[in-house]
Amino acid sequence: MTALKNTLDVALRWLCVVLFAALVLVVVWQVFSRQVVQSPATWTTSVAQYLFVWLALFGSAWVFSEKEHIAVDFLTRLIRINGTRGMEIAVNAVILAFAVLILVWGGIRGVDLTWTQKVSGLPVNIGTMYLALPISGVIVSFYALFHMSEAFHGRGLPGADEEIREAV
Repeated sequence: MTALKNTLDVALRWLCVVLFAALVLVVVWQVFSRQVVQSPATWTTSVAQYLFVWLALFGSAWVFSEKEHIAVDFLTRLIRINGTRGMEIAVNAVILAFAVLILVWGGIRGVDLTWTQKVSGLPVNIGTMYLALPISGVIVSFYALFHMSEAFHGRGLPGADEEIREAV
């Protein structure tokens, strides 16, 4: 499971780099065509929106993998270290439920509802943008299960969480 996680981490990292670079290029072209050429490219707004949504969702999944996401940890700081494992499992169970219900199930419904709607000026449909929801949901679900397994086996709370142990 760790090898799969590491492979997925590398793939997500490179996907985010490519999406970000493409977003920068599209926005630069948008500004250049509007300000310099005086003939704005109409497709750039839609492409930039798609790239931004995909980058946000896949970037969030990658950050969640590294446990670098924003976390409200005041409850974890208040409990003793013996309860931290249970807390981490419970938090990841909630994240798993959110990922499955909202991102995967809701995303599939969104894709289904919008798959036939076309984007003006682009050869893609609106469902393509919503496709990022269930894909990122599956990835976040995998990471939540991985983190739950790590916590269950006593290998959770890496890195920044050492501060929690010292504070308790």
